[in-house]
Amino acid sequence: MTEQHLDAPMTVTRTGAPVPVTHRGAPSPPGAPAIGLDLGGTKIAAALVGGDGTVLTRHTLPTPSTRGAQAVLDVLAEAAREVWAPGTAAIGVAAAGVIDPVSGTVTSATDTIRGWAGTALAAGLAARTGLAVACDNDVRAAAATELADLGADGTLLYAAVGTGVGGAVAAAGRMLHGAAGIAGHLGHLPSPEADGLSCTCGATGHLEAIAAGPAITAHCARLGGDPADRLQTVAQRAAHGDPHATAAITLGARATGRALGGLANTLGPHRVVVAGGVPRIGALYWDALCAAFAAELMPPLRALRPTPPCGGADAAVLGAALLTRTVPLHHPHPTGARP
Repeated sequence: MTEQHLDAPMTVTRTGAPVPVTHRGAPSPPGAPAIGLDLGGTKIAAALVGGDGTVLTRHTLPTPSTRGAQAVLDVLAEAAREVWAPGTAAIGVAAAGVIDPVSGTVTSATDTIRGWAGTALAAGLAARTGLAVACDNDVRAAAATELADLGADGTLLYAAVGTGVGGAVAAAGRMLHGAAGIAGHLGHLPSPEADGLSCTCGATGHLEAIAAGPAITAHCARLGGDPADRLQTVAQRAAHGDPHATAAITLGARATGRALGGLANTLGPHRVVVAGGVPRIGALYWDALCAAFAAELMPPLRALRPTPPCGGADAAVLGAALLTRTVPLHHPHPTGARP
């Protein structure tokens, strides 16, 4: 691990742990290349992104999710070095968990990455690379690529339904972060369909407990279906007419559609995007979601329908690189290392 600078000034996070202070500054200039890092539970995708949004170089490394936060920061720095080129201005990190881009910390997280909650993400990576770092939640970063198409007044509702249920909300052309960076975590909306079911956050009755991929898989078994190892197995059974699989998928889809429809009435979005692995299982899911969504809408929104994301496989790293121009940059201590 790269040695930390012990003479760096210190502050205290919400968890009470001291972390090095980075020097926050203005976003990087739009014409400079930036590194985008997409941190997931199993892999870290890195890309060097030109000022025009072109991906110039790519690299992927496995996430050391069981080895602790410091090991993850080490591998993030390694991934950045693999794609770094002269003139690179900054690093943007799209990371799992509740990320506060102002403080550069992980304010809350599940145990998918061991010890991730409370990590000084921006400070730790800036110290290891010597580059300025911007960071945000991975779903918000991906949603930013959609928001760019809506113009200065665009309002966006973005849901990501996969292993969990995440999301992002933007209004008047600006992504909302909220207190401690928690805005947009749609999976923790109350959901009647999930009544009594335990959520990953520790509460009960939240949308994620019935609508996420593992939740749909578990509900299929609760309905009397054979246990399945993954959602794709449930989808295959539904395609062959299995009633338990069909019921579990459509219930999860309807719960998501109802929640998004209610939020649409509140926000009046110009676009509603539903991303993630679950919507890709087929028309059974998508049709049920859209029908439930439409049934909730007030008359002025009746023409609004959810759409798949516009971005392709590079959406996450492009969104991460875009963070260097949209959220605060955390500059390294003057004695920090260079790539």
